[in-house]
Amino acid sequence: MALHLSIGCLCCLSPMRGQKQKIRGVAAESSVKLNSEEEDKVKLGGSDLKVTKLGIGAWSWGDTSYWNNFEWDDKKLKAAKTAFDASIDSGITFIDTAEVYGSRFSFGAINSETLLGRFIKERKEKDPEVEVAVATKFAALPWRLGRQSVLAALKDSLARMELSSVDLYQLHWPGIWGNEGYIDGLGDAVEQGLVKAVGVSNYSEKRLRDAYEQLKRRGIPLASNQVNYSLIYRLPEQNGVKAACDELGVTLIAYSPIAQGALTGKYTPENPPTGPRGQIYTPEVLTKLQPLINRIKEIGDSYNKTSTQVVLNWLIAQENVVPIPGAKNAEQAKEFGGALGWRLTQQEIDQLRSLASELKPVTGFPVEKL
Repeated sequence: MALHLSIGCLCCLSPMRGQKQKIRGVAAESSVKLNSEEEDKVKLGGSDLKVTKLGIGAWSWGDTSYWNNFEWDDKKLKAAKTAFDASIDSGITFIDTAEVYGSRFSFGAINSETLLGRFIKERKEKDPEVEVAVATKFAALPWRLGRQSVLAALKDSLARMELSSVDLYQLHWPGIWGNEGYIDGLGDAVEQGLVKAVGVSNYSEKRLRDAYEQLKRRGIPLASNQVNYSLIYRLPEQNGVKAACDELGVTLIAYSPIAQGALTGKYTPENPPTGPRGQIYTPEVLTKLQPLINRIKEIGDSYNKTSTQVVLNWLIAQENVVPIPGAKNAEQAKEFGGALGWRLTQQEIDQLRSLASELKPVTGFPVEKL
Protein backbone atom coordinates (compact mmCIF):
# COMPACT_ATOMS: atom_id res chain seq x y z
CA MET A 1 0.00 0.00 0.00
CA ALA A 2 0.95 3.56 -0.32
CA LEU A 3 1.99 5.74 2.55
CA HIS A 4 0.10 8.97 3.18
CA LEU A 5 1.70 11.06 5.90
CA SER A 6 1.03 14.49 7.30
CA ILE A 7 2.73 17.35 5.48
CA GLY A 8 5.31 17.68 8.23
CA CYS A 9 6.62 14.17 7.49
CA LEU A 10 6.29 13.15 3.86
CA CYS A 11 3.78 13.81 1.12
CA CYS A 12 1.96 11.38 1.68
CA LEU A 13 -16.97 -19.55 7.01
CA SER A 14 -14.33 -20.89 9.37
CA PRO A 15 -12.52 -23.97 8.04
CA MET A 16 -11.80 -27.02 10.15
CA ARG A 17 -8.52 -26.74 12.01
CA GLY A 18 -5.58 -27.93 9.96
CA GLN A 19 -7.70 -28.23 6.83
CA LYS A 20 -7.22 -25.86 3.89
CA GLN A 21 -10.44 -24.23 2.86
CA LYS A 22 -11.44 -23.88 -0.79
CA ILE A 23 -13.47 -20.79 -1.40
CA ARG A 24 -15.91 -20.99 -4.31
CA GLY A 25 -18.32 -18.40 -5.45
CA VAL A 26 -21.82 -18.89 -6.75
CA ALA A 27 -21.43 -18.04 -10.42
CA ALA A 28 -23.80 -17.47 -13.30
CA GLU A 29 -23.79 -19.89 -16.20
CA SER A 30 -21.43 -17.62 -18.13
CA SER A 31 -18.83 -17.62 -15.37
CA VAL A 32 -15.64 -19.59 -15.47
CA LYS A 33 -15.16 -21.99 -12.58
CA LEU A 34 -11.60 -22.78 -11.55
CA ASN A 35 -10.21 -26.16 -10.72
CA SER A 36 -8.46 -26.91 -7.44
CA GLU A 37 -4.99 -26.52 -8.93
CA GLU A 38 -5.77 -23.00 -10.16
CA GLU A 39 -7.15 -22.12 -6.74
CA ASP A 40 -3.88 -23.00 -5.04
CA LYS A 41 -1.27 -20.54 -3.82
CA VAL A 42 0.92 -18.67 -6.27
CA LYS A 43 4.66 -18.09 -6.20
CA LEU A 44 5.84 -14.53 -5.81
CA GLY A 45 7.98 -13.90 -8.86
CA GLY A 46 10.97 -16.18 -9.19
CA SER A 47 11.21 -16.75 -5.44
CA ASP A 48 10.22 -19.93 -3.64
CA LEU A 49 7.65 -18.06 -1.55
CA LYS A 50 4.05 -19.10 -2.15
CA VAL A 51 1.16 -16.94 -1.00
CA THR A 52 -2.59 -16.93 -1.38
CA LYS A 53 -3.91 -15.29 -4.56
CA LEU A 54 -5.39 -12.56 -2.42
CA GLY A 55 -3.80 -10.88 0.57
CA ILE A 56 -4.90 -8.48 3.29
CA GLY A 57 -3.46 -5.02 3.81
CA ALA A 58 -2.91 -3.83 7.41
CA TRP A 59 -2.37 -0.16 6.59
CA SER A 60 -5.33 0.95 8.72
CA TRP A 61 -4.36 -1.04 11.81
CA GLY A 62 -3.24 1.46 14.43
CA ASP A 63 -3.28 4.36 11.96
CA THR A 64 -4.80 7.73 12.85
CA SER A 65 -3.37 9.97 10.13
CA TYR A 66 -5.25 8.58 7.11
CA TRP A 67 -7.73 6.01 8.37
CA ASN A 68 -10.05 5.63 11.36
CA ASN A 69 -11.20 9.27 11.41
CA PHE A 70 -8.08 10.32 13.29
CA GLU A 71 -8.82 8.19 16.35
CA TRP A 72 -7.96 4.76 17.74
CA ASP A 73 -9.67 2.93 20.57
CA ASP A 74 -10.34 -0.55 21.93
CA LYS A 75 -13.28 -1.00 19.57
CA LYS A 76 -11.10 -0.42 16.52
CA LEU A 77 -8.42 -2.67 18.00
CA LYS A 78 -10.90 -5.52 18.45
CA ALA A 79 -12.21 -4.96 14.92
CA ALA A 80 -8.70 -5.25 13.50
CA LYS A 81 -8.19 -8.49 15.44
CA THR A 82 -11.41 -9.93 14.04
CA ALA A 83 -10.29 -8.88 10.56
CA PHE A 84 -7.10 -10.88 11.01
CA ASP A 85 -8.89 -13.95 12.34
CA ALA A 86 -11.59 -13.82 9.66
CA SER A 87 -8.91 -13.61 6.98
CA ILE A 88 -7.17 -16.70 8.27
CA ASP A 89 -10.48 -18.52 8.64
CA SER A 90 -11.31 -17.67 5.02
CA GLY A 91 -8.02 -19.12 3.82
CA ILE A 92 -6.34 -15.75 3.17
CA THR A 93 -3.01 -16.01 4.96
CA PHE A 94 -0.91 -13.35 3.21
CA ILE A 95 -0.82 -10.18 5.36
CA ASP A 96 0.97 -6.98 4.30
CA THR A 97 2.11 -4.31 6.76
CA ALA A 98 4.92 -1.73 7.06
CA GLU A 99 7.11 -0.18 9.74
CA VAL A 100 5.47 3.23 9.23
CA TYR A 101 1.85 2.07 9.42
CA GLY A 102 0.49 3.33 12.72
CA SER A 103 3.95 4.51 13.79
CA ARG A 104 4.81 7.72 15.62
CA PHE A 105 6.51 8.88 12.44
CA SER A 106 3.12 8.90 10.72
CA PHE A 107 1.34 10.16 13.85
CA GLY A 108 -0.29 6.79 14.46
CA ALA A 109 -1.55 5.31 17.69
CA ILE A 110 0.19 1.92 17.62
CA ASN A 111 2.43 0.28 15.06
CA SER A 112 0.66 -2.05 12.67
CA GLU A 113 3.60 -4.47 12.89
CA THR A 114 3.15 -4.67 16.65
CA LEU A 115 -0.52 -5.52 16.22
CA LEU A 116 0.13 -8.11 13.52
CA GLY A 117 2.76 -9.83 15.65
CA ARG A 118 0.37 -9.87 18.59
CA PHE A 119 -2.47 -11.29 16.45
CA ILE A 120 -0.23 -14.04 15.07
CA LYS A 121 0.98 -15.00 18.55
CA GLU A 122 -2.55 -15.16 19.93
CA ARG A 123 -3.73 -17.22 16.96
CA LYS A 124 -0.86 -19.68 17.27
CA GLU A 125 -1.72 -20.24 20.93
CA LYS A 126 -5.08 -21.58 19.76
CA ASP A 127 -3.87 -23.18 16.53
CA PRO A 128 -0.11 -23.92 16.52
CA GLU A 129 -0.30 -25.23 12.95
CA VAL A 130 -1.51 -21.99 11.41
CA GLU A 131 0.89 -20.41 8.90
CA VAL A 132 0.83 -16.71 8.09
CA ALA A 133 2.88 -15.21 5.25
CA VAL A 134 4.05 -11.86 6.58
CA ALA A 135 5.12 -9.00 4.32
CA THR A 136 6.48 -5.74 5.67
CA LYS A 137 8.41 -2.76 4.32
CA PHE A 138 11.47 -0.57 4.82
CA ALA A 139 10.86 3.19 4.82
CA ALA A 140 13.43 4.97 2.64
CA LEU A 141 13.70 7.99 4.90
CA PRO A 142 16.19 10.69 3.78
CA TRP A 143 18.55 10.09 6.71
CA ARG A 144 18.79 6.36 6.11
CA LEU A 145 21.86 5.51 4.06
CA GLY A 146 23.34 2.25 2.84
CA ARG A 147 22.67 -1.43 3.19
CA GLN A 148 23.07 -1.45 6.96
CA SER A 149 20.08 0.84 7.37
CA VAL A 150 17.92 -1.81 5.70
CA LEU A 151 19.14 -4.57 7.99
CA ALA A 152 18.76 -2.39 11.07
CA ALA A 153 15.19 -1.45 10.16
CA LEU A 154 14.32 -5.05 9.37
CA LYS A 155 15.61 -6.23 12.75
CA ASP A 156 13.50 -3.54 14.45
CA SER A 157 10.46 -4.78 12.51
CA LEU A 158 11.16 -8.36 13.53
CA ALA A 159 11.44 -7.27 17.16
CA ARG A 160 8.06 -5.50 17.01
CA MET A 161 6.42 -8.57 15.52
CA GLU A 162 8.37 -10.99 17.74
CA LEU A 163 9.40 -13.01 14.70
CA SER A 164 12.77 -14.42 13.68
CA SER A 165 12.12 -13.79 9.99
CA VAL A 166 9.47 -12.54 7.57
CA ASP A 167 8.34 -13.96 4.28
CA LEU A 168 8.58 -10.81 2.15
CA TYR A 169 10.57 -7.63 2.82
CA GLN A 170 10.00 -4.67 0.53
CA LEU A 171 11.42 -1.19 -0.05
CA HIS A 172 8.35 0.98 0.59
CA TRP A 173 9.25 3.68 -1.94
CA PRO A 174 12.34 4.85 -3.85
CA GLY A 175 14.79 6.80 -1.78
CA ILE A 176 15.98 10.28 -2.63
CA TRP A 177 19.45 8.73 -2.74
CA GLY A 178 21.11 5.49 -1.73
CA ASN A 179 18.83 3.13 -3.65
CA GLU A 180 21.64 0.80 -4.73
CA GLY A 181 22.61 0.43 -1.08
CA TYR A 182 19.01 -0.39 -0.20
CA ILE A 183 18.92 -3.14 -2.82
CA ASP A 184 22.20 -4.52 -1.42
CA GLY A 185 20.50 -4.53 1.98
CA LEU A 186 17.67 -6.63 0.63
CA GLY A 187 20.17 -9.12 -0.75
CA ASP A 188 21.98 -9.24 2.60
CA ALA A 189 18.69 -9.91 4.37
CA VAL A 190 18.06 -12.93 2.15
CA GLU A 191 21.57 -14.28 2.62
CA GLN A 192 21.35 -13.86 6.39
CA GLY A 193 18.10 -15.84 6.49
CA LEU A 194 16.04 -12.93 7.81
CA VAL A 195 13.60 -13.03 4.87
CA LYS A 196 12.41 -15.59 2.35
CA ALA A 197 11.87 -13.14 -0.50
CA VAL A 198 12.39 -9.46 -1.28
CA GLY A 199 10.48 -6.88 -3.28
CA VAL A 200 10.05 -3.19 -3.96
CA SER A 201 7.08 -0.86 -3.87
CA ASN A 202 6.07 2.19 -5.90
CA TYR A 203 8.91 1.51 -8.34
CA SER A 204 8.83 2.82 -11.91
CA GLU A 205 9.73 0.54 -14.82
CA LYS A 206 13.35 1.75 -14.91
CA ARG A 207 13.85 1.44 -11.16
CA LEU A 208 12.21 -1.99 -11.28
CA ARG A 209 14.56 -3.21 -13.98
CA ASP A 210 17.61 -1.81 -12.21
CA ALA A 211 16.65 -3.50 -8.93
CA TYR A 212 15.96 -6.76 -10.75
CA GLU A 213 19.39 -6.76 -12.41
CA GLN A 214 21.24 -5.80 -9.25
CA LEU A 215 19.72 -8.66 -7.28
CA LYS A 216 20.10 -11.06 -10.20
CA ARG A 217 23.89 -10.58 -10.10
CA ARG A 218 23.77 -12.08 -6.61
CA GLY A 219 21.48 -14.90 -7.68
CA ILE A 220 18.53 -13.45 -5.80
CA PRO A 221 15.15 -12.98 -7.56
CA LEU A 222 13.15 -9.79 -7.19
CA ALA A 223 9.84 -11.26 -6.06
CA SER A 224 7.44 -8.33 -6.34
CA ASN A 225 6.64 -4.69 -6.99
CA GLN A 226 3.77 -3.36 -4.89
CA VAL A 227 1.96 -0.51 -6.63
CA ASN A 228 -1.35 1.31 -6.66
CA TYR A 229 -3.53 -0.63 -9.11
CA SER A 230 -7.27 -0.81 -9.50
CA LEU A 231 -9.94 -0.66 -12.16
CA ILE A 232 -9.88 3.16 -11.97
CA TYR A 233 -6.14 3.55 -11.39
CA ARG A 234 -4.35 1.66 -14.14
CA LEU A 235 -1.09 3.61 -14.27
CA PRO A 236 0.92 0.35 -14.01
CA GLU A 237 -0.54 -0.62 -17.40
CA GLN A 238 0.28 2.76 -18.91
CA ASN A 239 3.79 3.41 -17.58
CA GLY A 240 5.29 0.02 -18.45
CA VAL A 241 5.36 -1.37 -14.90
CA LYS A 242 2.82 -4.16 -15.46
CA ALA A 243 4.47 -5.23 -18.74
CA ALA A 244 7.92 -5.20 -17.12
CA CYS A 245 6.66 -7.31 -14.20
CA ASP A 246 5.21 -9.85 -16.62
CA GLU A 247 8.38 -9.89 -18.72
CA LEU A 248 10.76 -10.28 -15.77
CA GLY A 249 8.61 -12.67 -13.78
CA VAL A 250 8.02 -10.21 -10.94
CA THR A 251 4.63 -10.40 -9.23
CA LEU A 252 2.63 -7.18 -9.11
CA ILE A 253 1.07 -6.72 -5.68
CA ALA A 254 -1.87 -4.33 -6.00
CA TYR A 255 -2.56 -1.97 -3.11
CA SER A 256 -5.77 0.10 -2.94
CA PRO A 257 -7.37 -2.49 -5.28
CA ILE A 258 -10.90 -1.32 -4.48
CA ALA A 259 -9.84 2.33 -4.71
CA GLN A 260 -9.98 2.74 -0.94
CA GLY A 261 -13.65 1.82 -0.95
CA ALA A 262 -14.73 4.02 -3.86
CA LEU A 263 -15.52 1.01 -6.08
CA THR A 264 -17.58 -0.86 -3.50
CA GLY A 265 -20.73 1.17 -4.02
CA LYS A 266 -20.60 2.23 -0.38
CA TYR A 267 -19.99 5.89 -1.19
CA THR A 268 -22.17 8.24 -3.21
CA PRO A 269 -21.95 11.93 -4.16
CA GLU A 270 -24.23 12.58 -1.17
CA ASN A 271 -22.16 10.35 1.11
CA PRO A 272 -18.44 10.67 0.23
CA PRO A 273 -15.71 9.09 2.35
CA THR A 274 -14.44 10.99 5.37
CA GLY A 275 -10.92 12.15 6.14
CA PRO A 276 -8.14 12.44 3.53
CA ARG A 277 -9.92 10.03 1.18
CA GLY A 278 -12.66 12.63 0.77
CA GLN A 279 -10.13 14.90 -0.92
CA ILE A 280 -9.53 12.28 -3.61
CA TYR A 281 -12.99 10.78 -4.00
CA THR A 282 -14.98 13.98 -4.04
CA PRO A 283 -18.72 14.20 -4.85
CA GLU A 284 -17.73 15.23 -8.39
CA VAL A 285 -15.51 12.18 -8.84
CA LEU A 286 -18.13 9.86 -7.34
CA THR A 287 -20.78 11.26 -9.71
CA LYS A 288 -18.64 10.38 -12.71
CA LEU A 289 -18.00 6.92 -11.26
CA GLN A 290 -21.68 6.01 -11.00
CA PRO A 291 -22.12 4.37 -14.46
CA LEU A 292 -19.13 2.11 -13.78
CA ILE A 293 -20.26 1.36 -10.23
CA ASN A 294 -23.76 0.52 -11.49
CA ARG A 295 -22.37 -1.91 -14.07
CA ILE A 296 -20.11 -3.54 -11.48
CA LYS A 297 -23.16 -4.10 -9.29
CA GLU A 298 -25.14 -5.58 -12.19
CA ILE A 299 -22.37 -8.06 -12.93
CA GLY A 300 -22.07 -8.88 -9.24
CA ASP A 301 -25.80 -9.55 -8.96
CA SER A 302 -25.58 -12.01 -11.87
CA TYR A 303 -22.95 -14.00 -9.97
CA ASN A 304 -24.46 -13.50 -6.53
CA LYS A 305 -21.34 -11.52 -5.70
CA THR A 306 -20.75 -8.10 -4.18
CA SER A 307 -19.23 -5.20 -6.09
CA THR A 308 -16.07 -5.55 -4.00
CA GLN A 309 -15.70 -9.18 -5.04
CA VAL A 310 -16.18 -8.31 -8.71
CA VAL A 311 -13.54 -5.57 -8.61
CA LEU A 312 -11.01 -7.84 -6.90
CA ASN A 313 -11.75 -10.65 -9.34
CA TRP A 314 -11.13 -8.25 -12.23
CA LEU A 315 -7.61 -7.61 -10.90
CA ILE A 316 -6.87 -11.29 -10.33
CA ALA A 317 -7.98 -11.93 -13.92
CA GLN A 318 -5.19 -9.64 -15.17
CA GLU A 319 -2.74 -12.46 -14.25
CA ASN A 320 0.45 -12.06 -12.22
CA VAL A 321 -1.44 -9.75 -9.85
CA VAL A 322 -2.07 -10.30 -6.12
CA PRO A 323 -4.49 -7.72 -4.69
CA ILE A 324 -4.20 -6.76 -1.02
CA PRO A 325 -7.38 -4.90 0.02
CA GLY A 326 -7.31 -3.38 3.48
CA ALA A 327 -9.52 -5.02 6.08
CA LYS A 328 -10.72 -3.04 9.10
CA ASN A 329 -13.13 -5.67 10.41
CA ALA A 330 -14.27 -9.27 10.05
CA GLU A 331 -17.11 -8.46 7.66
CA GLN A 332 -14.73 -6.93 5.14
CA ALA A 333 -12.24 -9.79 5.45
CA LYS A 334 -14.94 -12.40 4.87
CA GLU A 335 -16.22 -10.51 1.88
CA PHE A 336 -12.79 -10.43 0.26
CA GLY A 337 -12.62 -14.22 0.34
CA GLY A 338 -15.60 -14.33 -2.03
CA ALA A 339 -13.43 -12.90 -4.81
CA LEU A 340 -11.66 -16.25 -5.12
CA GLY A 341 -12.67 -19.50 -6.80
CA TRP A 342 -14.40 -18.06 -9.87
CA ARG A 343 -13.61 -15.73 -12.77
CA LEU A 344 -15.33 -13.03 -14.76
CA THR A 345 -15.79 -13.72 -18.46
CA GLN A 346 -13.44 -12.00 -20.88
CA GLN A 347 -16.34 -9.95 -22.20
CA GLU A 348 -17.08 -8.64 -18.70
CA ILE A 349 -13.41 -7.93 -18.06
CA ASP A 350 -13.16 -5.93 -21.27
CA GLN A 351 -16.41 -4.07 -20.68
CA LEU A 352 -15.38 -2.90 -17.23
CA ARG A 353 -12.03 -1.74 -18.58
CA SER A 354 -13.78 0.15 -21.36
CA LEU A 355 -16.13 1.93 -18.94
CA ALA A 356 -13.26 2.78 -16.60
CA SER A 357 -11.17 4.12 -19.49
CA GLU A 358 -13.72 6.87 -20.02
CA LEU A 359 -12.94 8.29 -16.58
CA LYS A 360 -10.16 10.67 -15.60
CA PRO A 361 -7.59 8.82 -13.44
CA VAL A 362 -7.75 9.55 -9.72
CA THR A 363 -4.80 10.89 -7.74
CA GLY A 364 -2.04 8.40 -6.97
CA PHE A 365 1.09 8.30 -4.81
CA PRO A 366 3.64 10.88 -6.04
CA VAL A 367 6.79 8.82 -5.42
CA GLU A 368 5.86 6.24 -8.06
CA LYS A 369 6.86 8.82 -10.67
CA LEU A 370 10.38 9.33 -9.31
